[in-house]
Amino acid sequence: QVQLVESGGGLVQAGGSLRLSCVASGRTASYAMAWFRQAPGKEREFVAAIRWSGAYESIYYADSVKGRFTISRDNAKNTVNLQMNSLKPEDTAVYYCASNPSFISNVGARSQYAYWGQGTQVTVSS
Repeated sequence: QVQLVESGGGLVQAGGSLRLSCVASGRTASYAMAWFRQAPGKEREFVAAIRWSGAYESIYYADSVKGRFTISRDNAKNTVNLQMNSLKPEDTAVYYCASNPSFISNVGARSQYAYWGQGTQVTVSS
């Protein structure tokens, strides 16, 4: 089992920045970790993912956040971070961390991830 705990959410004005962190514990060997978000009344959507195998690493972003958000990982701390800059009101959502211990073919598909955190609220005021 893997436990994922998110932190770093909060209230920020449009144009501001936040840094989310997700700490994994338990059986932490992962093939991919990702961030999804869910706004009120909407489906949970893909934000960013990082996938690795040995020294090989790939990073993916949703078009809506490309150029503003940066995903990174710290292997020593079993942590994946999401740096969010130039935030917009439409970024308001609960942000969820997800991971999977084996190969996934579609990093943007929720069904591909076995483990999920409880989420952290991000609110961007206009």
